[in-house]
Amino acid sequence: MDQQRHKVYETTFIVNATLDDAQIDQIIDKFSEFVAKQSGEIKVLEKWGRKRLSYPIQKKNNGFYTVCEFTAPSEMIIKLERYYALDENIMRFLTIQLSEKALKAREEQAKLSAKEESADPKSAPKPAGVVDSEPKAAESRK
Repeated sequence: MDQQRHKVYETTFIVNATLDDAQIDQIIDKFSEFVAKQSGEIKVLEKWGRKRLSYPIQKKNNGFYTVCEFTAPSEMIIKLERYYALDENIMRFLTIQLSEKALKAREEQAKLSAKEESADPKSAPKPAGVVDSEPKAAESRK
């Protein structure tokens, strides 16, 4: 059996925000297990948290956003989207394949932001006991 070529995908899904944090984490864990069972590999999993929706979905105004970058065989995407559709707590989803150009742009952006963080003195942590030198407004009301 020949090795299937895995492609890089990004998926965003919105979970019902009225659920408890533990229930939301359980849904995200089930998603991770599903990808692993389908011979996929998760590279980055970001929980963006509860956000207000632009328009109501299923009569709800808030959703819990999750974004994931993963590698998987292309036939797995059909199964993933069916998995999303069958889970009543997933309100919306979108999965895209990342092109080589997009992947290179992400790498360059990551390198650029890493350089900016190391060059910016304000982002560096302050040593213990150092106080900001900015003057504060005096409170002299009696």
